[in-house]
Amino acid sequence: MKLPCPLARIVYLLLTVLLAAGCGRPAATSSPDFRISYAGSAAEGPIDGRMLLILAADDDAEPRFKLRAGVDAAQIFGIDVDALMPGQDVVIDETVFGYPHDSLADLPDGEYVVQALLHRYETFTLENGKTVKLPMDRGEGQRWNRAPGNLYSTPATLSVSQAAGTPVRIVLDQVIPPIDAPTDTKYVRHVRIKSELLSRFWGRDMYLGAHVLLPEGFDEHPDARYPLLVFHGHFPADFGGFREQPPDENLECEYSERFQLDCYNRIEQQEAYDFFRTWTGPNFPRMLIIEIQHANPYYDDSYAVNSANLGPWGDAITHELIPYIEQTFRGIGAGWARFLYGGSTGGWEAMAAQVFYPDEYNGAFVACPDPIDFRAFVSVDMYEDDNAYFDAGPFNRLPRPEHRNWLGHVSVMMEDENHMELVLGENSRSGGQYDIWEAVYSPMGDAGYPKRAWNKRTGEIDHTVTDYWRENYDLMHILRRDWATLGPKLEGKLHIYVGDMDNYYLNNAVYLAEDFLENTTEPYYGGEVDYGDRAEHCWNGDHDNPNAISRLRYNSMYVPKILRRIEASAPEGADLTSWRY
Repeated sequence: MKLPCPLARIVYLLLTVLLAAGCGRPAATSSPDFRISYAGSAAEGPIDGRMLLILAADDDAEPRFKLRAGVDAAQIFGIDVDALMPGQDVVIDETVFGYPHDSLADLPDGEYVVQALLHRYETFTLENGKTVKLPMDRGEGQRWNRAPGNLYSTPATLSVSQAAGTPVRIVLDQVIPPIDAPTDTKYVRHVRIKSELLSRFWGRDMYLGAHVLLPEGFDEHPDARYPLLVFHGHFPADFGGFREQPPDENLECEYSERFQLDCYNRIEQQEAYDFFRTWTGPNFPRMLIIEIQHANPYYDDSYAVNSANLGPWGDAITHELIPYIEQTFRGIGAGWARFLYGGSTGGWEAMAAQVFYPDEYNGAFVACPDPIDFRAFVSVDMYEDDNAYFDAGPFNRLPRPEHRNWLGHVSVMMEDENHMELVLGENSRSGGQYDIWEAVYSPMGDAGYPKRAWNKRTGEIDHTVTDYWRENYDLMHILRRDWATLGPKLEGKLHIYVGDMDNYYLNNAVYLAEDFLENTTEPYYGGEVDYGDRAEHCWNGDHDNPNAISRLRYNSMYVPKILRRIEASAPEGADLTSWRY
């Protein structure tokens, strides 16, 4: 039957849309799928968690250690499991979301090294009555591929074909063992305390820990009381960059791909030993330095602030842990004698703690900080942009970059990193960078998990959430808004350093910070903003050495700066002598 011309045009357009959507394609006759279970001998059920399937292109390392965003990404799929029993199958098929291929149906035929892992969740009943399932840290610093108690399979090389009709069966037969706690030495002590504040929030006992570096002569000078330095950063297994023995002469060389240096592990040992000799040598200022262990169910650290989803970590660190350490190890115990420093996450934490607790600390040395102005949130303006993954025009859209090198060559897009996180865990449970920003900065959703700042699949930004971010965690917005009251308390305390080719575009937020601090503050902020020419992440103010070296010298770099700050700002009658021996 011949249709009238207008009707024919409508039918033609409708068929075009359906075909474009895949409705006109014949369904695939088959696609590979995997049936994963765990043996009763590996663990007792039931188990809640996230089942992960990883396929790698080669066997130079186990697939669980090869996951990264970008062109060299291994393939991963993930799905939640609830009350999984031994022998019960978890099916990974074409409907399960993956990265970099969205679906198993898109996976090219080939031979892959395949491994599965079950990341275990625990149930928390929060103070507000909400119940959530999250991966509690077990001493590894929220690394799902190393978390004690997680089940995994022995890697196997398998041929995967879209025409395969038989499911691939994988049994999780291995358990990641517990991690031994570090032991005390003459100079490094380890503390762990129960936090009443955090335990109340989480509905169970929660703990804070720290590694404490004691000064030379600590035991020989019992009347000395010391300034306290907080070195913020990611989860430390022990106090980093401090080695009491010379480098191991038999240490097998390891190449650093990041710095393109051979035997970088030997360089690290030498730098750590050199710092030990500096720390214990004559004329070096005698202080306490701590690295905090504040891993939590969302990430390897808490960002050292109070949060609707993580709880009152800022108060717990400042009002519970630090006073305990000062009492135990003879700290001076006053705001003029406490200082903060760190890089990247640690840089943001140092600045945030100084801003949120302006009287409790006397200076923050902020290196390559995570975005301190959310108008430059990596490559996104969280308030003006509508999509975190793409910049769209009337006829085209361009992907937003997430990672570059010092020449500006882009290697990872925003969508890449976020889709990988979505595979690793829904509800901000991946343990990844964007999910922890969301967990710290967002209000809590109805189900007890963080509200999404953007749709994790599409990148569409929810500005009701980012407005909350701005008022509570955008450090530069807070400084601009509250400078009349904060300014007098922060004068001389903020020192910010970043490379002008930071891999994650973090220098862009620092430019915005500098414009405010240098040009509009009254009273004048009296600190420092400095840039490393063509320096990548994480430049920390050292103009004499490359990142590969300067990143190993935070303590020796900032202690002299802190001493000068003490001498210039200590109140009348302050103890400036008992610790100078």
